Amino acid sequence: MPPSVLSKTNFLYGLQCHKYLWTLLHEPHSVPPPDAAMQFVFDQGHQVGDLAKQMFPGGLDVPTHDFNTNIRVTRENLGGSRPLFEAGILAGNIFCRLDVLSPAGEGSWDIIEVKSATSVKDVNILDVAFQKFCCESAGLKIRNCKLAYINNKYIRYGEINPQQLFTVEDVSARVAEASGGLAEQVEEVLAVMSQQQCPEVGIGPHCAEPYECPLQPVCWAFLPENSIFELYFAGKKRFELYENGILHMKDLPESYALNGKQQIQVNCVASGEAFVNKDSIRSFLDSLLYPVYYLDFETFSTAIPLFEGTHPYQQIPFQFSLHVALNNDEGAIQFSYLAEGREDPRPKLAAELKQLLGESGSIVAYYAPFEKQVLAELAAALPEYQEWVDGLQGRIVDLLKPFSSFHYYHPSQKGSASLKKVLPALTGISYEGLAINDGKLAGVAFMAATYGNASEEERRKIRQDLEIYCGQDTGGMVEIIKKLFAMAG
Repeated sequence: MPPSVLSKTNFLYGLQCHKYLWTLLHEPHSVPPPDAAMQFVFDQGHQVGDLAKQMFPGGLDVPTHDFNTNIRVTRENLGGSRPLFEAGILAGNIFCRLDVLSPAGEGSWDIIEVKSATSVKDVNILDVAFQKFCCESAGLKIRNCKLAYINNKYIRYGEINPQQLFTVEDVSARVAEASGGLAEQVEEVLAVMSQQQCPEVGIGPHCAEPYECPLQPVCWAFLPENSIFELYFAGKKRFELYENGILHMKDLPESYALNGKQQIQVNCVASGEAFVNKDSIRSFLDSLLYPVYYLDFETFSTAIPLFEGTHPYQQIPFQFSLHVALNNDEGAIQFSYLAEGREDPRPKLAAELKQLLGESGSIVAYYAPFEKQVLAELAAALPEYQEWVDGLQGRIVDLLKPFSSFHYYHPSQKGSASLKKVLPALTGISYEGLAINDGKLAGVAFMAATYGNASEEERRKIRQDLEIYCGQDTGGMVEIIKKLFAMAG
């Protein structure tokens, strides 16, 4: 596509941030490529788009390998009666490629935009509004605008039924409302594209809305350590402080009302020391019943359900790590499970876990609602485990609570109670340097090794990295409990 032509994607980028769009076009080397987790999201979108085509039988796949060919083939078929997939419309210096352009009779067309999300967002309406503006500028008559998105109530039984998987919603009225002033917005973004110098844009909520900007680490690098943007649950008030010239927590005015947790954080920043509420920590530790089972699941989720009886974006567990401590004085023993093969991993995982979890003793998880949800969905899919899972629920203890309640807080946590922040703050054990270092990447890596085109060597490496990562989660919880016992006295 010629650099002077504005696509719908770049239009949306430009609306979010002029600086990002300019950098993307003029200094693309400065924009980090998408990581594996984001690429997986893009790939999911392509799969969803391909599946949506089945709702429009007889449609024509317009070639997309070449910009000019895409436009030419589209033009050649605008007089026909077939739905067009990936139709390219060029109107002057604006361009859009439509997921589905469906004939609506009397020379008119319907626009159907396909999304892998489960609801309609404002940015989706702007997306379609740009497409409509581009089509009408090229002389097409547009009847209706629609969004096809994932129905999260859909349950897979047998082959995927696209008519049931997708919800198709007429958004014509919302598109018409969003189209007011669109011509001016297009001209504004085109002007940004042609600038010789990068526009100056300050930081703000737009850095993460509607999408996380890949330039954020660069644009926010000027902020000092312990900036007001690390203040726990400060929300958009942080930007009000920033606009008033307040960058560091130590500079917060006395008139700024802090809640109890924020006050602890600010005090810790000032002292450089951790806050410890020994009584509350001791009370938490007293609630543990030995043997203690430290449990962590890794899961993946897909827009298009892979297995019988599953719904879109259901968390499918494929791995667990379990550290078992008979008492607080001895070391914990680790057990683990990592699914093999392409079949549904849940039956074997459930059977393995049931053998390892005894009939009594606390089951410790970090952010326990997740583990509880995974177990509940296991029981729903495998009714023979329902009674067993029901018996587990009351034994589950959430290790997040002492930290989300700020019974312990260290300034290096930077306002976060996540395991990734608490573990290094309390024990010195870090996730830095791990090939897989968060849950999203774990799921994506497992999908690549199991359902992708990974070589045998790559597959072995991924599985080794998964074992290390998941084991660090549960082994880390063991170390956290040891430290809590030591500080509680």
